[in-house]
Amino acid sequence: MTLRTLVVVPAWNEERSIGRVVRDLLAQGFDVLVVDDGSTDRTGAIALSEGALLATLPFNLGVGAALRCGFRFATAAGYDVAVQCDADGQHPVDHIKRLVHQIANSDANMVIGSRFLEIEPGSMKVSIVRRLAMHILSFSASRAACGRITDSTSGFRAIRQPLLSELAQRISPYYLGDTYEAIVSAGRAGYQVQEIYTPIAERTHGTSSARPLTAARLAIKAILSAILDVNPRLTGPKSTRKRKPRAYGRNSFEHFPKSASSNVSSKSSDFPDV
Repeated sequence: MTLRTLVVVPAWNEERSIGRVVRDLLAQGFDVLVVDDGSTDRTGAIALSEGALLATLPFNLGVGAALRCGFRFATAAGYDVAVQCDADGQHPVDHIKRLVHQIANSDANMVIGSRFLEIEPGSMKVSIVRRLAMHILSFSASRAACGRITDSTSGFRAIRQPLLSELAQRISPYYLGDTYEAIVSAGRAGYQVQEIYTPIAERTHGTSSARPLTAARLAIKAILSAILDVNPRLTGPKSTRKRKPRAYGRNSFEHFPKSASSNVSSKSSDFPDV
């Protein structure tokens, strides 16, 4: 099965890495949309010069809002699958075809690239405290998804329709909304979530969007939201009944091009509300 795929790259002040990321993605044969999340450097200009489609947000709204913009474009332009890929070069672009292959040849609506399904020498190092937080989040995500999730905070994933169009409208704009909370919402709605192993490299340029203390506070908030069941509610696939978790665990889109061969205007007024 051939699925029309768009790689969505949210980027905030990543001028040192975005050029290489775009070149590598285009070399793999994918359509690429960079969502410049209010950068104050040359991130957007470099992405556009390297051949990517570009959406520019008027100011920094966060990765969730940037992905919402990208997912809405993907849905309006008729893509079957959108792949989230970071702009800092941590995600292995040569593994995107594996994500797409898995989603095309299974019942999965979301396929996550997990760092923890396999452990390789020299793989990404994670502190004990951070790994503990990830373990708690993954345990909660596993219950919601009715299956084992080892890396619920991985931002390297493929999402297909109709889940893609639902997340385009309802993905949370704040920290962990595009990763952990998206899994919880999808799983509770009856969508299938799977993982495959993908190595993740250490960040070499730029800075994380959340400092350690802020990340810890937001992780606690995300878990409480899941416990209280206040995550965004999705409709779910029409042919799938909502599954019970296991014990273990306004703008018109007519102006969007139907093909990614045309450049997307970078004016914020040309994009749907995020």
